[in-house]
Parts: sequence; structure tokens; C-alpha cells
Amino acid sequence: MSSPLKPMDLNKQSSCIVLCGGLSRRMNQDKGSMIINNKPMIIHILETLNSNIGEVIIVLNNKKRISKYKNLINKSIPYKLSYNLIFVEDEIKNKGPLSGMMTGLKHINNSYSLVLPCDSPYINSNYVKSIFKIKKSIKEDYDILIPSYDKSNSGNKNDEIHSNEDKLKLSEPLHGIYNKNLVDDIENLIKKNKLDIKSLIKETNTYFVSISNNFNPKNFKNINQPNDISN
Repeated sequence: MSSPLKPMDLNKQSSCIVLCGGLSRRMNQDKGSMIINNKPMIIHILETLNSNIGEVIIVLNNKKRISKYKNLINKSIPYKLSYNLIFVEDEIKNKGPLSGMMTGLKHINNSYSLVLPCDSPYINSNYVKSIFKIKKSIKEDYDILIPSYDKSNSGNKNDEIHSNEDKLKLSEPLHGIYNKNLVDDIENLIKKNKLDIKSLIKETNTYFVSISNNFNPKNFKNINQPNDISN
């Protein structure tokens, strides 16, 4: 009988894909390298993942940006990271995060991966630990596990969201866990020019995790445009 896995062994069985291939039109500059609280956004994420993950796949849209990010990370993190850090180039350019997700899933060594955008510097280690713990606790097999707000904005505390369609509208799909087996499904959607990640979720066995019961909403704060930095 095999011995139970230690916490660090479980970490090694976890993957994370960080999407950095966006064109940043609203910000008008490279978001991952933007300084937030004295650090580039990508560094906040990589440091949060340290000791909580086995491998990190950074997806960028060209070799020039891969070189830029390698130099940035080497300068910003002087110590050895606990995980394998892998840089890959987007297979299909200018098709949004769905393409980056497909590329990343092709390179992970595990069955599932957490997916994060490079513009979420407020992700904390509790979130990373908790979402993998929740995934492990679910007995039924799901291809996707994503956080979702389970209350409407009506002001009525009892006005809970029950249908998956409504949960999808209030979800955070770029902070979820995805099955490596989804690669072919994603590729087919891209060929049909269905580039919204929610198009994938609609066609897939998905588990919605309550944000209010499990996570601090600040984890999902994105820096999409200049005024997001001060808000």
C-alpha cells in the first residue's frame, strides 16, 4: 500500500497557466510588466504561486515577449522558485484567452490546471490552496471548476442564484481549473470563431464554486485600464 502524499507532494501535482498573451488595448501597455505596489503584476502572481504549485506555464504571444519576461523575472526574483517555470508561445495568435488556455493545457504535465490572467495581482495563496482543495474534495468528475457569485445585485440578501446559466453570467472563468482533455474542444471552438471562454463552459461539465462562501472577492480584481490601479 502506498504511503499518503505529503502536502508538498500534492503541490507538485498542481499546475497553473498564466495568460500573458493579450494585446492590452485598454491599458495601452504590457500589463504583466506594469508596476503595482512596487512590483510587476506578473511577479505578484509568481510569488503567490511559490510553494503552492508544481509547475507554472506562462503563455505569451511571441518570442520577443518571452525573452522580455524571462529577463524581467530573473531580475525581480533573485531566489529559486519552488516550481518548474515554463514559457510557451501562443499557438494561434490574436484569438484571445481561449487560445492561450489551449496552448497552456497542451504543455501541462498534470490532468488539470488552474488558469490565471497576468493582470490579477491580488490573487493570494489561500485562494490557490482553497480552489485545489475544493477540486480534490468533489467526488464527481468535472472538466471545469470556476468561482461564481451566488447572489444577485438586487439588494435582497435572500435573492440567491440557482441556475447554472445565471451562475455562468456571474462567474470568474479566468480564475478556474480546467481539464487537459478540453484541448480538442477549445480548438474546435476557435475554428468556429467562438472565442468567449463562456462558450466552452456552456458545452462542458462545470462545477460552480460559491465565491461568497469560499473566497475574498479581491482575488478577482483585474487591472484592465489605468483607472483600475487607483480603485
